[in-house]
Order: sequence, then C-alpha cells, then structure tokens
Amino acid sequence: MGCELVYDLPVTAPLMFVLEVQNRGAQRILEVKQLISPMLEAGAFRRYEDRHNNLVWRLLAPMGELKITYDVMLEVPAGLDPVLNDLPKTQIHDLPDSVIEYTLPSRYCPSDLFIAEAWDLFGNILGGWAQVQAVCDLLFMRVTYAAGSNASTTALEAYRSQRAVCRDFAHMGISFCRALNIPARYVSGYLPDIGVALTPPMDFHAWFEAYLDGAWRTFDARHNMPRTGRVVVATGRDAADVAFSTTYGATNLANIRVWADEATPTERLPDEIGRELR
Repeated sequence: MGCELVYDLPVTAPLMFVLEVQNRGAQRILEVKQLISPMLEAGAFRRYEDRHNNLVWRLLAPMGELKITYDVMLEVPAGLDPVLNDLPKTQIHDLPDSVIEYTLPSRYCPSDLFIAEAWDLFGNILGGWAQVQAVCDLLFMRVTYAAGSNASTTALEAYRSQRAVCRDFAHMGISFCRALNIPARYVSGYLPDIGVALTPPMDFHAWFEAYLDGAWRTFDARHNMPRTGRVVVATGRDAADVAFSTTYGATNLANIRVWADEATPTERLPDEIGRELR
C-alpha cells in the first residue's frame, strides 16, 4: 500500500509530509520503497519524530514538478478489529499523564461544545466501550457519508450539517468521547477493502481510538463495523496533527493516487520503484 503525490511548485517551497509507516504493535513492516523526484540537494530533506511519535518529513523542494512515491508492504493481524463490549471507563484521576491532553478540546474537536448533548444522549449508558459504541451507532445512523466538508470544517459543523467524510466522522466521535471524559485521538492510515465490497477510488482513511481500560481501542464511526487490515500511519489530537502534507507558500497538488491491497506472502513491491531509487 502507499501513495503518489505530484505537486506543481511555482517557486522553491518548504513542505512537510506525514506518510511514513512505523512498526506499531502487531503492525510489522516487511519492505519499503520511496522516491522523491527530482533528487533534492544536500540538506534539503530531513525527518524528525513529533511529540505524538509520528515520523515527519521536511523538504525544501525546488521550483517545478515534485513527485513523492511511498510504497510499503506490511504484515497486520488477519482478524477483525477487536470488539470488547465489557471494557470499563477509566476515571479521570486514574488516567496516565500522557493521555490527559486527549480529553481536551482541540482545533477540529471542540468537545466543550458537545458536553450537554453528549451527556443527554449517552450519560445513562454504563461502561466505557458501551458509551463509545453508542456514539458510533448514532453518528453512523444520523450522519450521511457525503462530500461537503473542507479542510476547515470542525466536528460541530459536520454534526450540524449531518454530512461528513471519514475525517469528520473521526472528529465527531472524538468530540463526543472527550465530552464524556473519555480520552480519544485521531488516527490516519489505510483501510484496504478486505472482506467487503470494493469502494474505489481508494483514499487515505481516518478513524479514532478511545482510551479504555489501559489501552487505545479502535473505533470507526464511518463504517461502524469491525474491519480487517487497518494500517496506522499517524495519531494526534485531530487532523491538524497528522495531515499527510503541509505546504508553505504557493503550491498546487496536481495529482494524488492512493492504493491499499491485500498481498500474498510471496509478493514483493514493484521493481520499477526500486530502479528509480537506485
């Protein structure tokens, strides 16, 4: 799975990308190939780890066409997303310091504006997993998956419009959870069509994780069903922390292509990418 991004740059421009997959839990990298074309000058590319432990690329790209190709083969669990209906809700004072920030409002998740409705709708539901699942059930039934939002749309705006794409579903789920005092974080990654009907064209996907009983648990209000093959690229407070690209100055994303396919154990990544890298 991977992506190809093509930019037209009228001037030299700094860019940042959050594309690089890491080993996370049972998610294990088998092979990676990446290409940045044209080749950058010395010192024009570096990577760093942000405070959410995501790998970020920083580039100073020359004027003209810039193409970034990233392709990775991974091993992930063959089973469906775990469903753990009996998981309890952790009280705020028992939460680790490292997850407290995920109970607070953020740029796209104004959870303080969801508090009254969250407790009215879900306050009488016992159990952490049960509350979060009830949030996903409501969003899945009430909100239509459809274009209409943009890069500035907040969870509250999407909820009021009743139209959303995957990032909006994640933001709404996070906002309700935080309003219920459940830490929740945004996840960007890939979700191949395994065991479900194909839904081309493929794109990056977003879902959220709720912190329950000492660990981050996967929830996806967009699909609201256990799925196979999720690949995590990055996590953060909301989409602002994990945007696949951040550009400064005049830039134009001319083309984007994303793929995520199930592979057999003997498959390898395409040779042509390897030839370009050498």
